[in-house]
Amino acid sequence: MLARLEGGELPLPAVIDRIETITTHPETTRAILEEAEKRGHIVREGETVKPAGGRFLRFESEVVSRDGEFECRRCGASVSTGYFMKLEAGEHGPFGSSCIRKVTGRE
Repeated sequence: MLARLEGGELPLPAVIDRIETITTHPETTRAILEEAEKRGHIVREGETVKPAGGRFLRFESEVVSRDGEFECRRCGASVSTGYFMKLEAGEHGPFGSSCIRKVTGRE
């Protein structure tokens, strides 16, 4: 997910916000950041994180929407349309319409 962030750079809190859609455990969050940096997916410069690959998530083909009853993984709101990111490790979601934009770095 971190390798596919849109935008030139993000503040560390924004990156942690995205990781918290997977885990809120501080040690796991730290391990994810360290592993992403070790694998060359991100470059950390102090409190700034830059995606290293420049391969963004294509919203039209790599984000799918499904109708149903979902709970947003980011904010916990009930949503009738869930948005899922298609990543190498599998689908990640669901997210509401505004949270998917934040998680993918479009907002």
